[in-house]
Amino acid sequence: MTKLVSYQEYIEIFVTVGMVGLLGIISNKKNLLISLISVELMFYGFNLAFLVISLYLDDIKGAIASIYTLTLAGADSAIALALISIYYKAVGSIQIHEYN
Repeated sequence: MTKLVSYQEYIEIFVTVGMVGLLGIISNKKNLLISLISVELMFYGFNLAFLVISLYLDDIKGAIASIYTLTLAGADSAIALALISIYYKAVGSIQIHEYN
């Protein structure tokens, strides 16, 4: 027998995923790759929120917004990884240096 997951549990999951992403950005000030992963976690939390709201309201607009956000996250990752590789070639490390 399977247990159906309620909307409240989905809301707790996407809030948790979004907060983990936010904490990753706030706590990590030195590594570009971890910051990128944290931004992606926040995007996935937003996607789950769009899908749950779409299911709750029985409307397709949330699913369309989720597909748009996934496309945006993919483009963001591609551009950020290209910039990180250029930064690595120029500096030799992906650690962010603090400038005074």
